[in-house]
Amino acid sequence: MLTSSQHQLLRVISQSGPSSRTVLAASMGLSKAAMSGIARDLISLGVLRETETIYGQGRPSILLDLHPEGAFFAGISLLEDPAPLVLSDLNGNIVARQTMPLSRDPDAIAEMIAHTLPKLLAARKGASQKLSGLGIALSGFVDEKQASCVKSTLLGWQDVPLAGIVRQKTGMTTFIENDAKAVAVSEKLFGDARDIQNFSVVSFDDGIGCAHFIGGKLYRGNHGGAGEIAHCTIEPNGSPCRCGKRGCLDTVASLKAIKEAAKAEGLTCQSLDELETEASLGNASAIRILHRAGSALGLAIAHLIQFNDPGMILITHVEGRFDGLFGTVMRQAVEANVLPRYAGQTPIRTQRVDGDVWARGAASIAAHNFLIGPNPY
Repeated sequence: MLTSSQHQLLRVISQSGPSSRTVLAASMGLSKAAMSGIARDLISLGVLRETETIYGQGRPSILLDLHPEGAFFAGISLLEDPAPLVLSDLNGNIVARQTMPLSRDPDAIAEMIAHTLPKLLAARKGASQKLSGLGIALSGFVDEKQASCVKSTLLGWQDVPLAGIVRQKTGMTTFIENDAKAVAVSEKLFGDARDIQNFSVVSFDDGIGCAHFIGGKLYRGNHGGAGEIAHCTIEPNGSPCRCGKRGCLDTVASLKAIKEAAKAEGLTCQSLDELETEASLGNASAIRILHRAGSALGLAIAHLIQFNDPGMILITHVEGRFDGLFGTVMRQAVEANVLPRYAGQTPIRTQRVDGDVWARGAASIAAHNFLIGPNPY
């Protein structure tokens, strides 16, 4: 267990990057001697390391940075079958992978994690001794303590204390999180949003997820459900959604909804790219489907901008591209549905991610708790 001062130092370095002892002492409001003592202890633990020496006026400064192999974190995604498990280092790099069968039984999941975890750790020398947390990403609502799944339609769960069940089987400090929030934490710790205090992540796949950082902190809302644009009503009295409502964004603009609409129109397209190709050739059905989906997603993002005024919207996607008709219509819909003063003010970035995105996000949840401090439950 690290002290609050040690967590504070790790947090400052994780946010600002390699820094000198003088800069770190000023950031923490400590004397250089006090800060150096904290750093010395973390270096001896192998969590920090000295890197390059900076020469300038006066004495040279040696920069301190996180040691990539100072701690490791396991991440598991419950969104796919088989379920991927990854091992990441303190810089967010994936250093090992395993898979396990997906189950809807929480006890069976815990058993499989306990069975697979040793195989994952065996792939990296010294990882067993330095494993510092385990994160699990899932589709659904998670409580503010990152301990219980309040509700998951995909898994058929309600009020399942998964973190405690897994901890009992593995002996590991465990945190669970909604999939989109896990990706947002990963982007804040290790990705494009590291230097941005206020941003939203929209994950585009078979379902649509969303999460927000406000003031540099993950915003969960009172019940852990902040950011669920997937189930905002976009088409009143529209198609039924798995959540029990009708006309949700998920039923119009998700990748699954787009593919189902293409199938209903008699198109043989198996991917967004194929549908984009059909649209470019003048296929009226493909054009209509992409317009409908792009407009819906753009409208939802416009609402996000007006609600939160973020410094960036990051759209992550595993499949497809955003430089075709779908992405063009989406951006046009955003601009058409925000107040004129906001038009063009919020950068919208798209980032194609690999299949590890949710497991990596899960590992980032464990890393976040290690760097910021434990979230007890």
